[in-house]
Amino acid sequence: MYEADVVIVGAGPVGLTLAIDLGQRGVRCILLEKKESPEFLPKMERCNARTMEIFRRMGLAKKIRAAGLDASVPMDVYVVLSMSEPPLLRLPYASVSLAQEEIARSKDAALPLEAYQLISQYTLEPLLKSVAEALPTVSVRYGCEFLSLEQDAHGVTAKIVDGKGGLGEIRAKFLVGCDGGGSPVRKQLGIKLRGEGNLLHLRQALYSSQTLYDRIPIGDGPGRGRHFHVADGQATFLIMQDSTRHWTLHAVVERDEDMAEQFEKAVGAPVDYTMLYVGQWKQNLLLADHYGVGRVFLAGDAAHLVIPTGGLGMNTGVGDAVDLGWKLAAVLEGWGGPNLLRSYEIERRQIGDRNVGASRYASLGRRKWRAQYRPDIRDATPQGQATRDNLRSVADVEQRKTNEMIGAELGYRYVGSPVITDEPGGPEHLFREYHPTTWPGARLPHIWLDNGAAVQDLIGNGYTLLRLGGAGADSGGLAQAFAARGVPFAAVDIAEPRARDIYGYDLILVRPDMHVVWRGRQAPEDADGLAAMVTGH
Repeated sequence: MYEADVVIVGAGPVGLTLAIDLGQRGVRCILLEKKESPEFLPKMERCNARTMEIFRRMGLAKKIRAAGLDASVPMDVYVVLSMSEPPLLRLPYASVSLAQEEIARSKDAALPLEAYQLISQYTLEPLLKSVAEALPTVSVRYGCEFLSLEQDAHGVTAKIVDGKGGLGEIRAKFLVGCDGGGSPVRKQLGIKLRGEGNLLHLRQALYSSQTLYDRIPIGDGPGRGRHFHVADGQATFLIMQDSTRHWTLHAVVERDEDMAEQFEKAVGAPVDYTMLYVGQWKQNLLLADHYGVGRVFLAGDAAHLVIPTGGLGMNTGVGDAVDLGWKLAAVLEGWGGPNLLRSYEIERRQIGDRNVGASRYASLGRRKWRAQYRPDIRDATPQGQATRDNLRSVADVEQRKTNEMIGAELGYRYVGSPVITDEPGGPEHLFREYHPTTWPGARLPHIWLDNGAAVQDLIGNGYTLLRLGGAGADSGGLAQAFAARGVPFAAVDIAEPRARDIYGYDLILVRPDMHVVWRGRQAPEDADGLAAMVTGH
């Protein structure tokens, strides 16, 4: 009766990540994408630290780093008049190799297990596609367009147009729309996006230049980096892509053809280049009223649209995928209770809302320093110098809001979830600062053990109970409670006092996506009740 357990609509990074997560858990899924193949278009360009931790758990981090930007390249950000002139402002950020070296030396829990990775979407998508296609339970169907859906108490029927133009139907137990901001799945469900739409209308262009990267710095130019914000009245912003031979430019101009001149102005010196693509896009800060209805769910841009300030778009979508993936698998395996899938919207919509707010915060910062631009900024006059000094001073504060989002990346915590124990209060949610915590709902902080192992690597695909500090608390009741429900469970002993001191508790129960669901200094009084609650019963 069912062709698949799950149908996924949309093969961007979010849909592909979900397909891989489900496929690695043995779930039969069909991934539909109306494009014939991944497109060579500039979209996302950075996997943040949390996303790389997720890809590490999937066994993909090394592949992604090998395909992405060379680890030695600086991640510096500049505010310039052009790339050929001394910068108004340089904000230094570590290369991947330097960031990983700092992580390797860390003795506390303040840093992630994985550093960020600059990788362009047109590099990441084919890589994830190849991984998904290699999984025996995943069917990847490009050139296959979703038309509509109908659902009942037992499943979902999706109507499609296949690659040959023929109409067809797919019957599955669940469907997930990972089909972007204009999501047909979301529209089918009648779910509205609310917030601030069409805040700024820009053009985006992709260029190929075999010489530009090697010629930086040009004369007394700024030096190598990943982002070059041009201080002008057109919001011009030049981005280095992962090959260092491709560049993306955003600007407010009248016509597509104006983007050639705009690139030349941003570079500020003669350079060989080819303009490969020009498109238009609008800045939006929007959140879906709901993340699904019944057996149909939304993830990624279908559920939340942010301005790319802070790098929270695709990365938030990957978080959606890994929250939803294990929960779908648990329900399909028979041990996940009704609250498990209900918790998806409760957990992830609050993060979508928070990250829309973080993007707004960063975007307002960028607008604030750009508002200091005056036409005399290039003048060799006291007034021109004053304009440059003022813009530099404001940008030194406000531009950092875009590039320093470690709190939003690592410090998010699920509040009010029916599958996480409730501890009243809790640490403040911060965008730019990360303070490690094992508060229920938080991501388990990274710690190195004396033998060189990472605690995160000890977390399995089911529930994991960390027994810390050699306390010897009896966890047999919890093991029996999970076993009685057919739930995958393992207990891991970590005797090192330092880990106990950092985590603050003798027992920490972690679920498959590395979020803490319970902690205590002794075994739970009602082990069966705890096991029932965290598995959705």
